[in-house]
Amino acid sequence: ASLAKLQKALESPRVEFFRRLNLASGATHEIVGLRHDLLRALPTDPGLAAVDADLRRLFYAWFNRGFLVLRRIDWNTPAAILDKIIRYEAVHAIQGWDDLRRRLDPVDRRCFAFFHPSLVDEPLVFVEVALMRDMPDAIGQVLEEPHAELPGKPPTTAVFYSISNCQEGLKGITFGNFLLKQVVEELARDKPSLKNFVTLSPVPQFAAWLESVAAEPNDDPAGGEARALLELMRRTNWPEGASDSEYAEVETALMALVAHYFLNAKGAGGRPVDPVARFHLGNGARLERINFLADTSEKSMREAYGLMVNYRYDPKEIERNHEAYANEGAVASARAVRGLLKLKPKARTIADERPHTPALPAPEPEPEKLET
Repeated sequence: ASLAKLQKALESPRVEFFRRLNLASGATHEIVGLRHDLLRALPTDPGLAAVDADLRRLFYAWFNRGFLVLRRIDWNTPAAILDKIIRYEAVHAIQGWDDLRRRLDPVDRRCFAFFHPSLVDEPLVFVEVALMRDMPDAIGQVLEEPHAELPGKPPTTAVFYSISNCQEGLKGITFGNFLLKQVVEELARDKPSLKNFVTLSPVPQFAAWLESVAAEPNDDPAGGEARALLELMRRTNWPEGASDSEYAEVETALMALVAHYFLNAKGAGGRPVDPVARFHLGNGARLERINFLADTSEKSMREAYGLMVNYRYDPKEIERNHEAYANEGAVASARAVRGLLKLKPKARTIADERPHTPALPAPEPEPEKLET
């Protein structure tokens, strides 16, 4: 009783106000919208941070896993929801209804979303999945016209190629890790032939990191390598103007630096700089492969020089990888990724040949804009 009184005394009156407000019909949607507006105002009005903290605590309770409903999105889903899928897609823009149909209708494509009973027909987060025979090394292999299953050749690999958070007002509330876990279970039941669960993920901040490292003094061992690479790319007008030998030289240097970026470069709290890496590594995935010129769209070339990566979710490794990352900041990576490194590692990594322990990941906060 004393603890309850203390908690009540410490609680902001705003919390009780929002709780009572939420009793009204449709209020949850309005309160989520309120936080969206509040987040936009925060940079110019830091005093709103206390209100944001109160709303965030409430949202953790209101949107916990027990209230989330998993639904498959297909071509028969109501048009109002399909239109939102097109608008909310944050990774690979959907070019109209024909493109959406290619991602939803074929037998080798899936899309799943979390919904909440208080936000009718409003997806919270959704994931797009391609069912394939092999782990893809380019986004074109996924987004091109899907193919029907061939007799005797069922898919063996589920590829999560896009995860999009839909509600800006729920920024910072964890959904993606729960979604992936449940979708893996759903797919395994539906398609017993699936043995591999991987992503094909962007590297949205690599180009900005490379430019910043190149501009700094020689404190970072990657600085000299970054300056040399950027000069080579500018001098040869890579990729269009580079000769075969220059093209190969850029590829070698770029792959070494992106391996350093993932395995050695650290941000706040000793975690990887890359937000997508933080999400997947925190969930217990392993950095499996780095793919050169895997996405030659204007956006990807600008943000990551066309690089994409595969993360692998192996149920036998997930707990070990998650705990090592959470406790020590260790990055689980395949031997092929570590083999790209030229610079001396600064942080412990997890070798892919160590013993396995089955388990499931604990939740970790998502990046601001989740991109698979």
